[in-house]
Amino acid sequence: LRDQLQRTGRYKVVMTREDDRFLKLYQRVAIARQHKGDLFMSIHADSIRKASVSGASIYTLSDKASDEQTARLAARENKADLIGGVDLSVEDKDVANILLDLVRRDTMNQSNFFAGSIVSAFEKENIQLLERPHRSAGFAVLKAPDIPSVLVETGFVSNNKEARMLTRSDYQEKIAATLKEGIDRYFERLALNQSL
Repeated sequence: LRDQLQRTGRYKVVMTREDDRFLKLYQRVAIARQHKGDLFMSIHADSIRKASVSGASIYTLSDKASDEQTARLAARENKADLIGGVDLSVEDKDVANILLDLVRRDTMNQSNFFAGSIVSAFEKENIQLLERPHRSAGFAVLKAPDIPSVLVETGFVSNNKEARMLTRSDYQEKIAATLKEGIDRYFERLALNQSL
């Protein structure tokens, strides 16, 4: 995905890491904020006890999980402390809370639109999705108050057929191209809205 995005010349991609070392969730968000990211995407392959489950899904931040399976996934993913918010210590406490709430609300709206762009791209490319593919929960990695963020589960490694597909380079390229298309759609719509 990084390579496909950079080849366009329109994007600068910053990876949270280039190897398999563990980074705490707040560190991943901090890297995105340090580089003043316009988008944050966390990409995974999920596993579940029910081996018949397969399909991709896209998650956005919510105080309440959209379903029980998503609540369990978020609980499993959230192994680090929540990130700190924007430093508004110089503002009146009430004003700071209102401003932070407005920023978070706008960011969540942008994240939801971004997730919708990805779901549409997956549908267009006939990539299998879970029923109700856009889900939400309190994922710590999605808690940057000022960067639209999504978590993409590309499929289930607990499903033998999907696990084989996820290891094939042609399928990885297809997933990357589809994610790129979703990112392109997001920024095209953002540019259109800003020009109105």
